[in-house]
Amino acid sequence: MPAASPAHAFDTIMQITSGHSVTRSLHVVAELGVADALDDSPRTSAELAKKTGTNPEALGRVLRLLASFGIFEVQDGRISHTPASRLLRTDHPQSMRSFVRMIGLPVTWDAYGKLDHSLKTGQPSVPKVYPGGIWKYFEENIDASRIFDQAMAAKAQGQIPFIVKSYDFSKFGRIADIAGGQGHLLQAILAANPKVKGVLFDLPRVIEKVSGVASERLQLQSGDFFKDKLPVCDAYLMMDIIHDWNDEDSAKILKNLRRATPAGAKLLLIEAIIPDDSKPNPAKVLDVHMLVFAGGRQRTQQEHAEMLATAGFRFEREIDVGGSFSILEAVAV
Repeated sequence: MPAASPAHAFDTIMQITSGHSVTRSLHVVAELGVADALDDSPRTSAELAKKTGTNPEALGRVLRLLASFGIFEVQDGRISHTPASRLLRTDHPQSMRSFVRMIGLPVTWDAYGKLDHSLKTGQPSVPKVYPGGIWKYFEENIDASRIFDQAMAAKAQGQIPFIVKSYDFSKFGRIADIAGGQGHLLQAILAANPKVKGVLFDLPRVIEKVSGVASERLQLQSGDFFKDKLPVCDAYLMMDIIHDWNDEDSAKILKNLRRATPAGAKLLLIEAIIPDDSKPNPAKVLDVHMLVFAGGRQRTQQEHAEMLATAGFRFEREIDVGGSFSILEAVAV
């Protein structure tokens, strides 16, 4: 590939240096519900400003910037939706509004202000601005915690249909969703596979909140996946769990899981996989988020395979489900 021209290189640095203006514009537009105020008919910035309590000129300028990235369309002084801006609507089936709002929380901006700490130490920077770390922050900030929960649920709902159709779950008799939260993924799998039963495993406080989802086919079990006994099943799901932890803690989780896993049972890790290339990829962005917020990390396929092997699992294949996410299938040996 030929080297970039000096002019192109200059433009690249300028755009990335000022990239925060785009992301922050997106956060604030999502926070103010601008996409909800825009229906199927094109509207002027004055009309949208009246509905959202904003300044017409300022709103128009911000939407013009977002439109240059495909979020909204501005033509002849009127704003209309694009597929991307529709994802900012609260009523969209795959709404990303809460996720955008979560990334726009003060804790995010404050933590990234201390990114130098993470680069120097390899440790998350959140404790530098919020002692106690990210989870303590959410415990003490109810509104932020609500946005976080909504964001995680929305993100999962957007991914679940692709996961369910990408893998044959009907071959299992009993599936455990480890740290499965509200159980959205497991419930979708059970709905699509009527003969399969499931176990939702999570911390006691989480299981207490979702007690209403228990049924003849869906059992609830509380505990700590670092040390407590996990259910015995034919297959195990872990969606966006291992990336929360560093290599040492991830190995502890997997080794404890292996103690309960029968030989030949499947483990399905659902994670954003970092590709072996230098191209832009959402997994690479998420990887730095994990560094800054939790001390975890995204991994390549090879890194996952090596980690699984140390815990007694053999990596078998990667199934791309879209959006840089994959199902990594492994078997207990």
